[in-house]
Amino acid sequence: MNKYNIRDLALDILLSIEKNQAFSNLLLNKSIQKYGVQRKDAGLLTEIVYGTIQRRDTLDYGLKPFLKNAKKLQVWVKVLLRLSLYQMMYLDRVPDRAVIHEAVEIAKKRGHKGIASMVNGVLRNIQRNGTPSIDDIKDPIERLSVETSHPLWLVKRWVEQYGLDKTREICLANLMAPKQTLRVNTARFTVDEVKKQLEQEGIAVHPGAFVSEAIEVQRGNAAYTDAFKKGMFTVQDESSMLVAHALGVKENERILDSCAAPGGKSTHIGEKLKNSGEVVSLDIHNHKVQLISEQAERLQLTNIHPTVQDSRKVGERFKPETFDRILVDAPCSGFGVMRRKPDLKYVKTEQDVKQLARIQQDILKAVAPLLKKGGTIVYSTCTIDRDENADVVEAFLNSHPEFVEDPTLVERMPQQIKQNVKHGQIQLLPNDKSDGFYIACLQKKV
Repeated sequence: MNKYNIRDLALDILLSIEKNQAFSNLLLNKSIQKYGVQRKDAGLLTEIVYGTIQRRDTLDYGLKPFLKNAKKLQVWVKVLLRLSLYQMMYLDRVPDRAVIHEAVEIAKKRGHKGIASMVNGVLRNIQRNGTPSIDDIKDPIERLSVETSHPLWLVKRWVEQYGLDKTREICLANLMAPKQTLRVNTARFTVDEVKKQLEQEGIAVHPGAFVSEAIEVQRGNAAYTDAFKKGMFTVQDESSMLVAHALGVKENERILDSCAAPGGKSTHIGEKLKNSGEVVSLDIHNHKVQLISEQAERLQLTNIHPTVQDSRKVGERFKPETFDRILVDAPCSGFGVMRRKPDLKYVKTEQDVKQLARIQQDILKAVAPLLKKGGTIVYSTCTIDRDENADVVEAFLNSHPEFVEDPTLVERMPQQIKQNVKHGQIQLLPNDKSDGFYIACLQKKV
């Protein structure tokens, strides 16, 4: 007899996310470790938790006709109905009768007979009659919002920026299961060495889509391997790996990574420097700076110098023209990585986007004087919103005539990415090969 019940555990995790706005990925990993969830069960637990969050608005649309007083429903009952309907709609391998039976048992345990009877009635009614058709929604933008479970304000925003067809592609891509990609620590190992080690540990891998040091995991979780502990690789999406390529670092240079935690890009830069030179890695929070230190230690990189510092006040610590290259991997809305953090859809607001754009501007302005003449600034985000990307860069260039777009960026990009480079900028949208990501490369005039 297991000491945990998968659906009960899924309900607890989903309730924590709902009440405390906890991040699903962190909470899920903690619960798997805390309860010693077996590997076969961990897959189902992950599927139910992520799937229920990913499809929340679609599920609520499906439940609505069957709930008389949805607003009066206790939160745990609503979430239980959601996760049960998710399994009935999207998981073929779990029979409906088993889903309904489990839901009723949980309702009995957590509530009373009346609640259990209501849960049973709602789910059996759906089993008999099916959920209402999305096609009943006449407005195409609203229909896309419900169909792909993205907030209406966000879908409207993307339609304005990208058009309806491209927005549909983005929303559907956000529903795809994220894949695990690894960046080989090329300062110490070859790609073949790492692949061989991982295969010995039962992890099936193949080459990445476009970055030479990338490996894509086909089966298993590489984060729990000895290869990871030995510092053979870092878990990182390929879109993020492009940043260190964009910087174009040369050995013995001094680099500033102004928003560095948890350290993925800093360590990539450190590896590209072949452990020479110096990477000054800043973050405003002490505990996040600690994460950078742990990463550098695991990878055995001695050229990373993690420092607690608000990058908007970086001029108080460093003299002008101190760095050869500067990375501003700015705090952003994260709209390019929604499939990894599906809860972002429901917590971010339009106001957040505006506020973040101001912070991004402030950071760029603060670091600009610290760059040597002829040096390079790379500005990057894991979002696809123009307000945080192209508009920020345009405003910066308009107020800093000493900077120009870097036409040589295209030369440093992998072959498959070259077509995405325009005016020293790259906007990747989420697709089956990578997350959504933005990179701009700017040069300081000599």
